[in-house]
Amino acid sequence: MSPEAVLDDLPPALAELVEDFNAVSAKERLQLLLELSDELPALPERFAGGLADMEQVHECQSPLFLAVEVSEGVVHVFFDAPPESPTTRGFAGILHTGLDGLSPSEVLAVPDDAPYRFGLGEAVSPLRLRGMLAMLARIKRQVRERVSP
Repeated sequence: MSPEAVLDDLPPALAELVEDFNAVSAKERLQLLLELSDELPALPERFAGGLADMEQVHECQSPLFLAVEVSEGVVHVFFDAPPESPTTRGFAGILHTGLDGLSPSEVLAVPDDAPYRFGLGEAVSPLRLRGMLAMLARIKRQVRERVSP
């Protein structure tokens, strides 16, 4: 697959992150992941203390909860992961940066293999990547549920 093909089917913010991750070494990719972990926005007050209103992603090695809202044709994704789980928070940061604010059709068009395109397989275990794949699948499922008639 050519580098262009790897990016052409991604929304711009996600494609930019893929480029950023692939422009650096495996060690530097971990640093980028940690930076995204630190940038993950806090939950809005309506979710604070209300993890029952969020979906747990059991495939993640650390406790991660997510929620999706679609308002006026715009998708918003929310994540809760403990600060002591920087890898999981980093994956959530990637998906938040890449998907939040898109239309439902743009989110649903994101290829299921997108998490593999960050070159993180050299930096984290396959089990951890499975967690990110599960996050994306849950986000897409929740979007479908919210836009279905």
